[in-house]
Amino acid sequence: MERWNAARLLQQSGSYWQACVLHTGVRLGLFDLLEPRGRTVEELSSQLGCSSRGVGLLLDALVAMGLLVKEAGFYQNTEDSHRFLVQSSPDYVGYMIIHHCYLMEGWTRLVDAVKSGQPLKKGPRDEDERRAFILGMHNTARGVAPKVAEAVDLRGSKRLLDLGGGPGTYAIYFCLKNRGLKATVYDLPSTEPFAQQTISSYGLSDRIEFYGGDYLSQELPEGFDVVWVSHIIHSLGPDEVSLVLKKATSSLIPGGLLLIHDFFLEKGGTSPLFPALFSLNMLINTEKGKSYTEEEVFQILQSLGLSEVHRLSFKGPNDSGIISGRLE
Repeated sequence: MERWNAARLLQQSGSYWQACVLHTGVRLGLFDLLEPRGRTVEELSSQLGCSSRGVGLLLDALVAMGLLVKEAGFYQNTEDSHRFLVQSSPDYVGYMIIHHCYLMEGWTRLVDAVKSGQPLKKGPRDEDERRAFILGMHNTARGVAPKVAEAVDLRGSKRLLDLGGGPGTYAIYFCLKNRGLKATVYDLPSTEPFAQQTISSYGLSDRIEFYGGDYLSQELPEGFDVVWVSHIIHSLGPDEVSLVLKKATSSLIPGGLLLIHDFFLEKGGTSPLFPALFSLNMLINTEKGKSYTEEEVFQILQSLGLSEVHRLSFKGPNDSGIISGRLE
């Protein structure tokens, strides 16, 4: 591991500056407004109703970060910003960036969360924040799900339950990979419009259904060959994780496969870096959530009577992994 020195410490301490510049550019819709021919400071200031001073300084900072180019007073998107930061692009990740904006307020009060051991925000997300969260999940899952579908062998499987599946991205790619597969996306009823829109956009409304419910307080549908549990358990306490995985196991037919996708820590809980940091994100935003070690999840699955418990070779962004178990 690289050693720390004063310069590196100060660079790390001020790294939020660039994040804030990116967040502001996306929230203002700058990258969309620069399509297709670019704009001047005056044009953008007028369109946004913002000060020319503020817009000019923001644009120059984005140029310095390599996200815009400036020529003869005109600012234009780079190839990368056009691909990832323009909303009409299929590779747009702006919703996840906006989700990060909402998270930042809590992170600035991390000291309060550490002192109290309690989340800083209580109650459900408002509509704008919920939309950013759900579509942000789709932004990131869209890049990972095709690789997951290749890594997981579902040949011969007929029915898959995507538990807490949000917009249904993983169910979509599992169905695209496996022609004989049908899927059910299970999530809160308020998620259904986002899921139905996403599923329809892939032409899979005849193979993927949405089932509204609360997996903590309600029973789950049954009769599935596969239950996929992606990025759920980190938001739950240990007792809740055991409850949800028990319900997921009850949804399987004999011989069925339970797959858990999350940010898993190594034994000891101090690495990899992202899952360790993500535990703090759960401290700020949930009552009991955290990143779990591979060993902790193994023990729960084995206690539920699952066999062939192991971690797949798949490694996703931010060290996400997949743990598998089979119901005898």
